[in-house]
Amino acid sequence: MTTSIDSFLRFLSASPSAFHAANQVRSLLVGKGFLDDASSTASPTTPGGHVAVEGGAVVAWWIPEEFDSETSRFRVVGSHTDSPGLMVKPRPDVEGEGVHQVAVEVYGGPILQSWFDRDLAFAGRVVDSSGKTHLVNTGPIARVPNLAIHLYRADTPPVERQQHTQPVLGVDRPLLEVIGEQIGLDGEQVVAHELISVDTQEGAVIGDMLMAGRLDNLSSVWASLEALIEAQREATHSDVLVLVAFNHEEVGSNSPTGAAGPLLERFLRRIASGLGVNDFLSLCARSSMISADAAHAVHPNYATKHDPSHRPLLNAGPVLKVNANQRYASDAETEATWLRACEAACVPNQVFVGNNDVPCGSTIGPIAATRLGIPTVDVGVPLLSMHSAREMCGVEDMKWFVQAIHAFYTDARV
Repeated sequence: MTTSIDSFLRFLSASPSAFHAANQVRSLLVGKGFLDDASSTASPTTPGGHVAVEGGAVVAWWIPEEFDSETSRFRVVGSHTDSPGLMVKPRPDVEGEGVHQVAVEVYGGPILQSWFDRDLAFAGRVVDSSGKTHLVNTGPIARVPNLAIHLYRADTPPVERQQHTQPVLGVDRPLLEVIGEQIGLDGEQVVAHELISVDTQEGAVIGDMLMAGRLDNLSSVWASLEALIEAQREATHSDVLVLVAFNHEEVGSNSPTGAAGPLLERFLRRIASGLGVNDFLSLCARSSMISADAAHAVHPNYATKHDPSHRPLLNAGPVLKVNANQRYASDAETEATWLRACEAACVPNQVFVGNNDVPCGSTIGPIAATRLGIPTVDVGVPLLSMHSAREMCGVEDMKWFVQAIHAFYTDARV
């Protein structure tokens, strides 16, 4: 396989919000011959590719020509479309000291200081007074200004989430008026919205490093998308290939389009029923799932925050993530599945285990595995500056990650 990092940068640019990312996945798959489940009259179990978008989540699946209801299985790669940031409040327009500002609520766990002094857009979806939904992206329109160093004496000023994160608008009109104008409406016709801050600086490759926003977790969404596009032509087995990218992982996954909701189960049950499977739970038990989410690379300036013997490096391969307290879903059997995929793809791999003195994050893996009973492994591309407005990963890791997921999808031995 050949993997173009330029295509990833284009994907990032076209995916400023979870809603844009889900629609971008659908658009790219339809362009490769997948049927849009919302408009297609074909059965969801017609051989070939299918894709469906629900809000900021997307599910895609590929049906083989032959499926054995007793031995075939699902091969699932799960990720998430959302990233931490500043979410616009329902009443966004605030005036302070002679300037227009935007009232925002902190979404997930962003590194707040990283959002200061950046040219910000707001992107997501709005609903107009007729009930129609629009995807919007304002382009650079606001900024959260830092406090001048002369006005405080500490090394860094404390960031109060309510008081200090409200962006200043660079226009003399309220935000909803600007958005309404973009979609041909006046501001009063925009009755509801889900809009999040976007750092408008484009992603860039510097040497063998990639710098961009939303690498957590569009790196995984794109890698699974690229692998699925190639896999539909090369699979050597009778299994169903599934891509799912959930929304709301950064805030716990508890939503209809999150991993704790019914989204994936509903689609898998629908597929299984159409393929004549009588025992859905047994099908799930013999299936496999990759929970693909960003991993921590060892930070050269904070090396003591990492476990001494598990220190993933940039450009040294995708990372297997293990946690004894089930913050990740990996176990011995699913770890072996991932290692076989890496071996089949001829890519290097690494392992992350947290330092005992440092809290460990989690992923969709334990949530989806618990809900469905599908054996799951947690993996990802190693990052620095995770949850920053602008993160950093290795170019080679991105290429290797696509290749390993492709092997998981296609190789009959995995």
